[in-house]
Amino acid sequence: MEDKELNVVDHLDELRKRLIITVFAFLVFFVVGFLFVEEIYQFFVRDLDVKLVVLGPSDIVWIYFMIATVIAVAGTIPVLATQIWLFVKPALKPIERKVTLSYIPALFILFIVGLLFGYFVIFPTVLNFLIELSGEMVATNFTADKYFRFIMTMTIPFGVLFLMPVVVMFLTSLGIINPYVLSKVRKYAYFVLVVIAVVISPPDMMSDFLVTIPLLFLYEISINLSKVVYKRKLKKEKEWETQMEYDKEDKDS
Repeated sequence: MEDKELNVVDHLDELRKRLIITVFAFLVFFVVGFLFVEEIYQFFVRDLDVKLVVLGPSDIVWIYFMIATVIAVAGTIPVLATQIWLFVKPALKPIERKVTLSYIPALFILFIVGLLFGYFVIFPTVLNFLIELSGEMVATNFTADKYFRFIMTMTIPFGVLFLMPVVVMFLTSLGIINPYVLSKVRKYAYFVLVVIAVVISPPDMMSDFLVTIPLLFLYEISINLSKVVYKRKLKKEKEWETQMEYDKEDKDS
């Protein structure tokens, strides 16, 4: 009983250590993002025909925090993934350790790709559509707060959702899910993804369509990648078991 309690305490101490490292990394990247806010701000407003306005001093501070937070989240993702991997590493087989470790850089890359897709594809399409929809009925003026909130709404969800293939591969390699389960629940997954697309996109059919299609495409990619990982997992596990049996026989002889 005491051994179990000590084991739990050790796990809690290890978890605390991983959380502290992750939080520290987030703060470091946040400070870096804060230092380069002006350059990042100029990048996002370079194509605007109008100058953004603020309604109060607090809006300026909020913009700084929004931009710095996005930089911090992007930079912390590989650190968080590494800390999670180190935490579960003792429970993984040698084969699983090598496979899951390779997913860490892929997480960061796909998050950035998702952000770029949202910013360069979805954001300008939706923004231009909404501006043209207003026509000459109203004067087009943007507050800096609303403009950057809109950018985040069109980019961050894609950064997160583009992680789906890697997360599915990771869970498949651990044996938590498999491609057959993903195929079986496809219609329910489609429904959930459509709901997510409607929630994160502006309230018009075109925006919903532009957001829904990439999400469904990502799910299908995830299923196919899961099949590849699942087959490799079964093959490597069989080889590993054969090797273990061979080593045991060799040791007994």
